[in-house]
This record gives sequence, structure tokens and C-alpha cells, in this order.
Amino acid sequence: MTGNKSREKEIYKVTLTGSVVNIALVIFKFIAGVLGRSSAMIADAVHSLSDLITDVIIILFVRISNKPRDATHEYGHGKFETFATLIIGITLIVVGIGIGYEGIMKIKAVINGAILPKPGWIALVVAILSILSKEILYHYTVAKGKSLKSDVLIANGWHHRSDAFSSIGTAVGIGGAVLLGSKWTVLDPVAAVIVSMLIIYTAWKLMRPAIDELLEKSLPDEVEKEIADTTLSFPGVFDLHNLRTRKIGNQYAIEFHLRMHADKTLKETHDMGSAIEKRLKEIYGEKTHVIIHMEPEKQ
Repeated sequence: MTGNKSREKEIYKVTLTGSVVNIALVIFKFIAGVLGRSSAMIADAVHSLSDLITDVIIILFVRISNKPRDATHEYGHGKFETFATLIIGITLIVVGIGIGYEGIMKIKAVINGAILPKPGWIALVVAILSILSKEILYHYTVAKGKSLKSDVLIANGWHHRSDAFSSIGTAVGIGGAVLLGSKWTVLDPVAAVIVSMLIIYTAWKLMRPAIDELLEKSLPDEVEKEIADTTLSFPGVFDLHNLRTRKIGNQYAIEFHLRMHADKTLKETHDMGSAIEKRLKEIYGEKTHVIIHMEPEKQ
């Protein structure tokens, strides 16, 4: 099995694991919300449902992003994965705004004299189970995302954690209502508003690198310095300029001009360029896009 196919299979495995958990949580949360008379738990179920939607997005986009380059996408399809990350971020923001709006409306209703219904214990138990399961999923998914160098998996891991944050707010609100009485049911919407802000902040953190990549932002300064230092360490190479870098999905694209002594033969300069390209691919991955323009030293 090729490395590309193996990576794709691992991403699917992690995503499907999360999907199974999400399906179970959606079912249990809806049942607990109805039986436990908890609108917060029903809202939390909707949030878990958004996780399922992002799982589907990942399965679709990762398959596309791992397709080999073709006549219409000569640099490959890596940015489809980046686009999926952006969609997850946007989904998180929409969910966060929705949770926050609903919470504000409930707080406003309480201020105007309304008393929110007291939820049952079943809703609190499911909220706690949701927190534990989603936090475990977060650590599992993010760890896999880092090992596979998949931004979209890391993004989905944070989506799992956002669901855990939502369930924390739900648990606090339900727990306060159950243990302190109906006058404290306002804790539920207050916690929901706080959680919504955390979700929106998390979404922005995920979206920023995806936006930077889609806008062709250069690689970090330390990476560009490492590229230059690696290249200039080869004997006979004494100048590197016009360095251009960017990210394509989980791969790097590196282009630069290189000056060598003018007495070198065409074969010698070609062999040197090939050796440098091989070394850069050893550092940044076999699929790294490297273009080197060789120039003679200035006379």
C-alpha cells in the first residue's frame, strides 16, 4: 500500500470512529433532551449533529485531495483538504452564533419573568458522558492528525472538543437547575453564551491557517531559514535568492534560484540540483514540490 493510500485510510478510520460516537451521542442527546425536558440538551444534540456533517465533509474532501495531479490540477489536489478545514471552521462559527443567540434569548426571557423548565437527571448524565467521550475523541483525533500531518483531522479534533465545551455548558446549566432549583435554570443559557464564544474563538484559530494557505502565504520564517541553510550547506553552492514558498494541503512547495561556480559542467550542476532536491524531500516529505533555477556566479 502506498504512503498516500495508507494516509487516506488512516484518516478515514479516525473519522469513522468519530462518526460512530457522534451518531450514538445524537441519538442519546435527543432522547435525553425530550425525556429530561431540557432544551439545552436538544441544542447540544444539534451541535453533535454538526460533527456528523463535518465527518462527511472530511470523507469526501480527503479522497479528492489525495488524487494524483492531472491536466487540470498540475500541483495536485491538496488544497481541497484545506478548503474542507475552512468549511469546518465556518460550520463551527455558525453553530457558535446559534448557541449564543439561543442563550441570549433565554436570558432575556428570564429577565422578563419567565421560568425555564427544570430538566431531569437523565439529561445531566448524558451531558457528562458526552463531555468524557468527546474529550477522548479530541485527543485521539488531534494526535492522529499531527502524526498524519492532516490539518483537516486536527480541525475535526477541535470540533470534537467544541462539542465537549458545549456539553460542559449544558451540564453546568442542567446541574444547577437540578441541584439548586428552578430559579437557577438561567445558568444553562449563561453557560451556553460563554461556550458559544469559545467555539467561535476556536473556529477562528482553525480558519486562519487555512485562509493563509488559500491566499498563498509563505511558509514560516524559521522554515525558510532551514531551507536556505540546508541548501547552502552543499559544497560549491554560495548564493540562494528569490526563495518562494507556500503550502499545498499537507505538502510544501519550494522554489528558488541558486548560484554555483561558472566552471561547473551542465551535468555537475544538474547532479547538485538533484541532490539538493532529494535532501529537501527527505526533510519535508517525498511529495514536496521543489523547483531550482541554477545560475552561474556573477563575473
